Amino acid sequence: MFMIEVFGLWRGDTLLYTRTVLILFLTVEPMPLDRDTQPDTHTSLSLNERKLLDILRRRGSITRATVSAEMDLAQQSVHRLIEELIGRGLLRSGERVRNGRGQPSPRIELVNEAVYSIGVSINTGSAVVCVSDLSCNLLEQVVLRTPPLSRNSTLDALQKTIERVLQRNGIKPERVVGMGFAIAGFFLENRQVNAPEPLRDWSLMDLQPVLEERFNMPVWLENNATTAAIGESLVGAGAWASNFIYLSFNYGFGAGVVIDGKPYFGSHGNAGEITLYTDEEAANRPALRYLVEELHKNGIEVDSVEDLRARFDPDWPGVDTWIKRTQPTLDRLVNALAGMFDPQAVVFGGQLPPALGRRLIASTTFWGTHRYQAPPPRPKLLLSETNGDAAAIGAALVPLKDCFFV
Repeated sequence: MFMIEVFGLWRGDTLLYTRTVLILFLTVEPMPLDRDTQPDTHTSLSLNERKLLDILRRRGSITRATVSAEMDLAQQSVHRLIEELIGRGLLRSGERVRNGRGQPSPRIELVNEAVYSIGVSINTGSAVVCVSDLSCNLLEQVVLRTPPLSRNSTLDALQKTIERVLQRNGIKPERVVGMGFAIAGFFLENRQVNAPEPLRDWSLMDLQPVLEERFNMPVWLENNATTAAIGESLVGAGAWASNFIYLSFNYGFGAGVVIDGKPYFGSHGNAGEITLYTDEEAANRPALRYLVEELHKNGIEVDSVEDLRARFDPDWPGVDTWIKRTQPTLDRLVNALAGMFDPQAVVFGGQLPPALGRRLIASTTFWGTHRYQAPPPRPKLLLSETNGDAAAIGAALVPLKDCFFV
């Protein structure tokens, strides 16, 4: 496209001289990313670059004008950011869209295949592996249903599984930015993990260097309730709730906290580690291991929490007894969280069978008699909205969020 402008210099009514300028506008369409060409993912991104990538992660393919409006930056600044990210292989131009008069505006989109991330979640009865692309799309999830009691045997199985998953999805190892690794338990002062009793072989050690040496990639190590909350914030209830609490019902029972769209880790990575109950009350908290024990007393053979999730029947004898026993402690927790954080939602997730989750939500009661019979707004109670294992998905998204998004 070109434009001609004519400039003239006048003195009174006399034209002294004129100058004609031809201005050319060149639009260079970037070539599609060659899957054999490694994108530049090692140079640190600026805050504005991260914001731009995050907008595209949330919105998908949008025009440059829309990006400018969302970022509140001048079009020239946005154009420069976009061209830099295209040059690094993280963005590309999509189809052109006509918006009013003038030339059609090309859409901008993430290069999904530019980088990938692996997520692993270790529970007492299973291990879960998943892989995500740059847009946080879950490409594949594999559940290893053998209890991960032996650390070395489980790491061997994980390594082989990851190799097969990458091969099936046509992913070269050099495109994997890292691994998020989630495990049940809490962290000690030196980042050693204090995991539940069935995971004793994983406990009282700093797992991160062990994992990085084994898998030969950077590893982000977090509590599984926290990664589940991250997964929920990026591909679940976070689409409409920027402040929520994620309750993780597993062998144990914990929570993850998301405030203003960002996970809250706490000083030691233990935010959401619930210590609301006395030793005498501990067996009445809604940890699923106590439901498994109650079912065994009633003659229902359930091998593990993973088996419980896969085969749960709300009519099993012992289910009503467990709900009645745990409901007061669950009510206390939900009311405490509602008052302390004023969240938009409390998400019931982890390895909780959906049918059991609906029963618990229906039984949960908000306490209090309020002045003028006008109670404060209460959070919405709902089941997890992620499609898959939220802890593993969230673990896979931790490296992506840390490296590319805000």
